Amino acid sequence: MEKKQRRVSMVLVVVCIFLVALNMRPAVTGIGPLFNVLLESLHISNTKMSFLTSIPVFCMGLFAPFAVPLQRKLGTKTAITLLIIILTIANGLRFLKESYVLLVVTSFAAGFAIALIGPILNAYIKKKFPSRFTTVVGIYSFGIGTGATLSAALTLPFYNHFHESWTMALGFWAILAIIALCIWILTIQNQELPETAVFTEKVARNPWKNVRAWTILIYFGLQTSLFFSMMSWLAPMLQDKGFSLGAASTMLTFMSIVQMIGNILVPILMEKWSSRIGWLFSLGVFGIFGFVLLWVGSGALLWIAVFIIGIVLSGLFPIGLLLPLDEARNDEEANSWSSMVLSGGFMISAIIPILIGYCYDLTGNHTFTYAIFITLMLGIIATIIFLKKK
Repeated sequence: MEKKQRRVSMVLVVVCIFLVALNMRPAVTGIGPLFNVLLESLHISNTKMSFLTSIPVFCMGLFAPFAVPLQRKLGTKTAITLLIIILTIANGLRFLKESYVLLVVTSFAAGFAIALIGPILNAYIKKKFPSRFTTVVGIYSFGIGTGATLSAALTLPFYNHFHESWTMALGFWAILAIIALCIWILTIQNQELPETAVFTEKVARNPWKNVRAWTILIYFGLQTSLFFSMMSWLAPMLQDKGFSLGAASTMLTFMSIVQMIGNILVPILMEKWSSRIGWLFSLGVFGIFGFVLLWVGSGALLWIAVFIIGIVLSGLFPIGLLLPLDEARNDEEANSWSSMVLSGGFMISAIIPILIGYCYDLTGNHTFTYAIFITLMLGIIATIIFLKKK
């Protein structure tokens, strides 16, 4: 009976992790389907629009180091509750009015909350599921992918349903955060789970003085740059190729669905074929082919390109979460390495969407955009080679 209760408790924890993860992308990725709508409504440049993606991503990096002290001070349960409340308010404020400044402020608040949730949940998973953390991280990344997919698929229908009100379409995501908040409080706050962590006497290594940690950080930054840039710019890029807003949004949704499925399948497959380097090399080569096809292709070839890119993104992200946890010798290292990788990685990835917007404003076409994506893939392969040598 006790084993059964423990199993049920663990399942509830996994469900809560999934629901929290659902809310870690819509505040950012909900902008992409309405990119051109917001551009025209707010009368701003592509560069300014890019800030709506880059600001929360930069915040994810800037504030990630504060996750460990917050977790120590408040505990995982209370810290996550507070952060989900902030995320709910950030999304809810978008109901108020059509304002670029308000979008910037709420993007900052959302980025702050997401920045702290990520490392806290990473360490929590490592601690509670030491023997199955690859699978649980897969469920966590699946939740993030599902949230991104929902925002890509439903933001435009919400916009149309609410009589072309983008404030309603973006603010509606506060409801998803409220659901996660209620279930987290009801199931986690009043429940003490048995500790399953394996403690070690080894002295924790400082990741900031470790070359391998820096390599993982650069890898994470490059792959995250790909994700956020694609979520923001895929629809405008396809519209530039002649697609309507609806068709471009459909293809963005398709890529998100592929990625969402891959987020759970890749970690499960990695339980059987565990070579991180092997997976990364395969995804790297596959990714270059996909982005070249997206650049030069048309018609049905674009669907194939988007399918390939969705698969690549779905694998790169969970592996990025696993790499610092693989290196961790104890709970303290799980916290510090994950915090460093997420912090530096997200700060790197905040640069790319702005760079793409600036290049588009400068040239009026997406030639530089495709070149940037391919360069990012080559950079990822370079970090993989370095990790393999070490």
